[in-house]
Amino acid sequence: MYAYQWLRFGKHHLTCMGVASGRTRPCVYLPQNVSTFSVNSMSPKTNSPYSSVDSGRYSSLVRSVVKSRVSAQTPETLEEENEHLYGPVVDNKSQTRVKRQSPESRAPKLIWPLMDCDRAVHTFEGTLGPPTRVPLQRGPGRSVVPSVTRILQKTLSPEQLFYLERWKKRMIADLGEEGFKEYSEGLFRQGNLFHNAVEDILTAEKSAKDTGPTDALESPEGKGFVESISHILEDVSGVRAIESTVQHRALNYLGIVDCVARYRGVPCVIEWKTSERPKPYLSNTYDNPLQVAAYVGALNNDDNYNYQVEHGLIVVAYKDGSPAHVHQLDSKQLLEFWQKWLVRLEDFVEQK
Repeated sequence: MYAYQWLRFGKHHLTCMGVASGRTRPCVYLPQNVSTFSVNSMSPKTNSPYSSVDSGRYSSLVRSVVKSRVSAQTPETLEEENEHLYGPVVDNKSQTRVKRQSPESRAPKLIWPLMDCDRAVHTFEGTLGPPTRVPLQRGPGRSVVPSVTRILQKTLSPEQLFYLERWKKRMIADLGEEGFKEYSEGLFRQGNLFHNAVEDILTAEKSAKDTGPTDALESPEGKGFVESISHILEDVSGVRAIESTVQHRALNYLGIVDCVARYRGVPCVIEWKTSERPKPYLSNTYDNPLQVAAYVGALNNDDNYNYQVEHGLIVVAYKDGSPAHVHQLDSKQLLEFWQKWLVRLEDFVEQK
């Protein structure tokens, strides 16, 4: 509908205004083999006012308008298009509705440092005994502290929710309700399998879990994941924490870090991820950088850890053994994602 309105508007505008002003005029297509009558065959031929039209430019305009009919639409683009065509929406009180800024463009109301420089801490010296494993307190007696994952899920943008819901509907249409449930459970088991395999390699310890590290390494999926990250594990050393809880008591949130270790000599919070599609760019990892920044901020303010970290690492592994993609977050990048995390945290608190 919008493309049709634009086409009518553009044609009418160019017809009415273009000829008089000398600007671009519409291209008129005449049928072929039409005889013309001239009063005086010797009189000079008068040029049509459309002879100098820029047909290429006008054709591009038409193609762009028609193309918009099949372009991807989101709630945000539909709203912007409506406002462009019909003006801003006005409510019953005749007040112009003000659009809320997205978390990506807002600054946090409270600036909280990523690192706690006032704490007396030791330097990151690598393995000083077994890696730290602070268990997550479960059960009725534990305090209710929201997790990083929950906060991010509850503060997704309208655009993120739109694409997530569209993906879910497509998957259900292809697999059915039960099939989609089995698919989701399979992804969860696959993630646990991968983490168990990495844990076994980094700590060389046995475990009594239902899916033990040895089983994870011997399974086809486990072997594929290990092969995918083999070139990365060579650069990981000095493991200080594995599957360990970090909590920011001042900001009241917690999370479980996959790993804290050196990557090519630099102390990092490392997140191991799996994906069925390649993710060669940091933008492909969606909210994972915010998750890493939240973990780093919590770790730096948690008394269970006597060191500070200001770098992050996201490793995306693939079941078929394809080389994993590595996304490093330096101190500057991590600080930027930390600011975005603080905004999401504020949004979560305001929802309560």
